[in-house]
Amino acid sequence: MPVNRVAENVLGTMGTICWAIQMIPQIWKSYRTKNTDGLSDWMILSWAIAGAFLGAYAVIQDINIPLILQPQMFSALGTISWAQCLYYGRKFSLITSILACLGVMAFVGGFETAMIFAAKPAYEAGRTSGKAAVEFYGIFTSVIIALALLPQYYEVWYHKEVVGISMTFMLIDALGGLFSDLSLVFKPEFDVIAGVTYTIVVVMDSVIIVAALILNPRARKRRLRLSSEANTPSRRGSLNTGPPNSDTERTVVSSPITEEVKV
Repeated sequence: MPVNRVAENVLGTMGTICWAIQMIPQIWKSYRTKNTDGLSDWMILSWAIAGAFLGAYAVIQDINIPLILQPQMFSALGTISWAQCLYYGRKFSLITSILACLGVMAFVGGFETAMIFAAKPAYEAGRTSGKAAVEFYGIFTSVIIALALLPQYYEVWYHKEVVGISMTFMLIDALGGLFSDLSLVFKPEFDVIAGVTYTIVVVMDSVIIVAALILNPRARKRRLRLSSEANTPSRRGSLNTGPPNSDTERTVVSSPITEEVKV
């Protein structure tokens, strides 16, 4: 593909917009339902931490401004969603959840800054250690993003459907990865590591979306069937199991006594 800075930045900006707002539907869903059952807090926290590695990689590589902003926004919103999991799911107090959120934000920001200052001078000087460190940041981002989805896959398997997680969030996240991937195509040199990271996001998000399309209708049918069966009277329930109240039963019981008096 020919180099096209305009296309690179336009697509990168579209990816940034997607990743800037992607967590908002999830945050709103958790707030509206006051419930995060089915949403893996480990996935959300891991993604927030992965943003530090991806952010350091993007800054040192100087990919483009939109793609540098992406991981920062994603980490911040992801941390907020994680705090909701603490509050609604794990029943932490509101103050504890807020302090945990601010603490993780500070840690991720400080950790990313430290990684940038540790590797950038060596990278710009062309030293092997600097290049190896930057490659590690990019590759480790892919590893964290991929492994972080495994707890969410477990939640899907456990519930036999996709619950707790916003499908709008998953769709926007996948689109953000797709637009970011396309923006790399128009760079002078395609960034393989960043491309792999974005592609993993698209593929693994798509797995959850497809699972929702297949499993959720089945789960609804299963609940309807169980509800129908529960509301159908059984033959046992139709039998008279109440206390005896007929005169016949009382006569039978008292008749031997009557016969004895007569004798």
